[in-house]
Amino acid sequence: MKKILTAEDDREINRLICEYLSSQGYETLSALNGLDAVRMVREQEDISLLILDLMLPFQSGDMVLTKIREFTDIPVIVVSAKSDTRSKIDLIRMGADDYLTKPFDLDELLVRVEAVLRRYDAKSAQDEVKLLTCKNLTLDVTAGTVTVCGSVMSLTSKEFSILELMLQSPRKLWSKANLFESVWGESYISDDKTVKVHMSNIRQKLKKLDPDNEYIETVWGMGYRLIT
Repeated sequence: MKKILTAEDDREINRLICEYLSSQGYETLSALNGLDAVRMVREQEDISLLILDLMLPFQSGDMVLTKIREFTDIPVIVVSAKSDTRSKIDLIRMGADDYLTKPFDLDELLVRVEAVLRRYDAKSAQDEVKLLTCKNLTLDVTAGTVTVCGSVMSLTSKEFSILELMLQSPRKLWSKANLFESVWGESYISDDKTVKVHMSNIRQKLKKLDPDNEYIETVWGMGYRLIT
């Protein structure tokens, strides 16, 4: 369940927002001043989104936004009576994800909340470290590195792409044409030696770091596949 913090000093508005979001399946928290908002975001790492009023006691909303952006990238929807374009632009540049002008409809707030959370979840998924493994080989898609038995294996960009493709589909039999067209993005020429040379280089580098294992087998007349 997503947890949403509402930082709003008007108790009635805060209550209405929390009750409405709770009815839509969200867990809700409330803060009545800027200092509490920063503290709660810092202490409760599972907060998914902050609804932030600008006119808060002790610490203004723009200061809250500045402070929390020092340690988290959780999405923030600013709510404010200020409707001028300059205020909206400034807050977006400071790290706000959306801006809603008071007075607002709770259904509109819900739509904004859902949209911002979808974008954030999609971005988080893209940013997650993606590791592909086979025996003692680990390929880090995000970092663009390959390690074998804990040692870094130096690869050209094309060698890396070949390994990445094969690790993504470990049971697939790859023809030379498949590999060439996928990695080089060009039509395959039947007598081309490029794939064969790159595959030989990859095997030599694997053997040097892990002499006890074979990783790629040649299926004569058909292509290559991983030995899992």
